Amino acid sequence: MQTRLLLAEDDRNLGNILKNYLEAKGYITTLCSNGQEAADAFAPGAYDFCILDIMMPVKDGFAVAAEIRAMDKKIPILFLTAKALQEDKLKGFEIGADDYMTKPFSMEELLLRIQAILRRTDDTSKSGAVENIFQIGSYVFDFNRQTLTNRKKEQKLTSKEAGLLRLLCIHANKVLDRPTALTEVWNDDSYFNARSMDVYIVKLRKYIRDDPRVELINVHGVGFKLVMNA
Repeated sequence: MQTRLLLAEDDRNLGNILKNYLEAKGYITTLCSNGQEAADAFAPGAYDFCILDIMMPVKDGFAVAAEIRAMDKKIPILFLTAKALQEDKLKGFEIGADDYMTKPFSMEELLLRIQAILRRTDDTSKSGAVENIFQIGSYVFDFNRQTLTNRKKEQKLTSKEAGLLRLLCIHANKVLDRPTALTEVWNDDSYFNARSMDVYIVKLRKYIRDDPRVELINVHGVGFKLVMNA
């Protein structure tokens, strides 16, 4: 089955080049020329991957991604942007982006990043159910479904949130060192990815805050520990 891409790029020349390239590589690609058009085009189940320019007319890529994440927590999102500011990158990851590319970029690198993200998400869906369900205090974490559930609500997780929480569960009551987490979830232990991981740790901490028996703590200079008290 061919992968369906939603591509939002307001530069028509670049948009058409990307669309033609991706279609030549076997991806079914829908091109939208502004953020509102992309938001209107998206529907859960209609696409397998989203590529969003950030600086677009009518509605920017951040706003579009937030709308998409409200409807679908799992679909991969990759941002394209002329901005190189770390604050913008962190904002993108906080919304739930899976990756971020700064213009100009090579078509080959874009393709490789798409393939890497799809491989990770596909591996998640094929993982064994038994070893990927964890009890975290009053919460049940289902890695395959990317959900964190207690009696009050079900929290949908992004692929990176789920990957990071799974590692923390595997290392429960032990220190998960930063290099291991970065290599396993981000495939790269660069400074920028380390900053991004800190954003995800803050989000995970909020998700489990209703159970006082569970705590996600920073171990200064080393990493993180998911503490589960009886």
